Amino acid sequence: MFDPQKPNRIICAFLVGALLLLAFSFAVSAEKKQSCSNSWYCVHVKDHIRPKADASLSFVEDLNGFYLDGRPDEKVIYLTFDAGYENGNVAKVLDALHEEGAPAAFFILQNLIDKNPALVKRMVAEGHLVCNHTVHHRDMSEASDGELMEELHGLEKSFQELTGIEMPKYYRPPEGRFSKENLICASENGYKTIFWSFAYPDWNNAKQMDAQRAKQIILENLHNGEVMLLHPTSKTNAEILPEILLEIKARGYRFGTLDELTSAR
Repeated sequence: MFDPQKPNRIICAFLVGALLLLAFSFAVSAEKKQSCSNSWYCVHVKDHIRPKADASLSFVEDLNGFYLDGRPDEKVIYLTFDAGYENGNVAKVLDALHEEGAPAAFFILQNLIDKNPALVKRMVAEGHLVCNHTVHHRDMSEASDGELMEELHGLEKSFQELTGIEMPKYYRPPEGRFSKENLICASENGYKTIFWSFAYPDWNNAKQMDAQRAKQIILENLHNGEVMLLHPTSKTNAEILPEILLEIKARGYRFGTLDELTSAR
């Protein structure tokens, strides 16, 4: 029997479904707009002047992000290394640091724990901070909170199983890629995100810079409170680090730790 109300009910159901789909699309769109991918950088400044992050990244400091000591007159350098694997040069970097009694922070990946556990143990034994660079070194700027925490907690678990101690809650985003939501999530979970105020192109082992040129760039850009990022897999860095450390000390700087950096703001 023909129901005269049935076409109306079908139309109403269709309209309700369309409106729900539209609302969902707007919600997804708004969420994507909220999550903005950023790439960290600091422009090198001459005459040992302290660099300043771009204004668009000013929110970093409000969300437990650090890239520079907050004391402009303090002649301190913070040595940090992003270490994903060993190729013979990481051990040489550790030798140089040990010779000069210079503390550093190594941001490591799961790969280093899996393939070079003795090296990770050596970092700890020689007084360096071993910190979180995630398990897989993926671009985390579009990761959900759950995905970010899975990467951080996964590495912490492996580190604690290897060393018997907890990994310090210092995090460095892979490739310097991050979102505001990443920093909020990290901060709410007790992490401090560590960026840098100096880095140079040292990561490509197939295109290593001339040693003297690299040394010149590093020394020309020294500044008070500097967070220096180097890659310890670099053959050039392994070669010049002993001279660099001596020259930094000769210029009146000392080497600080991330514990000092993050408490000095």
